[in-house]
Amino acid sequence: MTRASYDIVAASYARLIPDAHDGRPLDAAIMRAFAELAEGPVGDLGCGTGRITQHLHELGLDAFGVDLSGGMLEQARKLYPHLNFDQGDITNLDLEDDSLGGAVVWYSTVHMPAETVPWQEFHRVVKPGGYLLHAFKLGDRKRHLSHAYGHDVDLDVYWHDIDETVRNATEAGFNEVARLQRQKGADEGGPQAFLLLRKRNPEVRETS
Repeated sequence: MTRASYDIVAASYARLIPDAHDGRPLDAAIMRAFAELAEGPVGDLGCGTGRITQHLHELGLDAFGVDLSGGMLEQARKLYPHLNFDQGDITNLDLEDDSLGGAVVWYSTVHMPAETVPWQEFHRVVKPGGYLLHAFKLGDRKRHLSHAYGHDVDLDVYWHDIDETVRNATEAGFNEVARLQRQKGADEGGPQAFLLLRKRNPEVRETS
């Protein structure tokens, strides 16, 4: 359902949403902070048309993208031929354990109920001490979309509570580093949230 819908809208999505963080300085600020902290390869998990992957590249990171939709990846490869994009499911990534210096999950969980977000899988692929940046719609509701980007689709959209999200991430083995909540922009349906997380390193004793 999700993959088929994004295959349909891919070309329109790439045309309508071409640039990362256009006019959103707070979003850009937390992305820059992530880029300063992350070391090693960074996976843009649920990369869509690759605009965030490209932004990470511009920030100096060794970034690549993974997405479920072949249509979205076709657009990404056309727009950013200098970057690597692979087809894959973020709930079951074809990546080695502890292989990423960082991961970005930028609105990639909006079609998942909070309890199904694959925090254990994210934890598996990020190395100890590595960082994860998660962006999501802030709230506690669900909406069904039957039309988007000029096409008929079949998508459920979820807003997630920030404290519940932190609890789920913490239970999986991440620590909260920072959080950002902002009010909705002109083209958004509600407030947005951003979490900067770090995978706990068992070799380093945590201090309070």
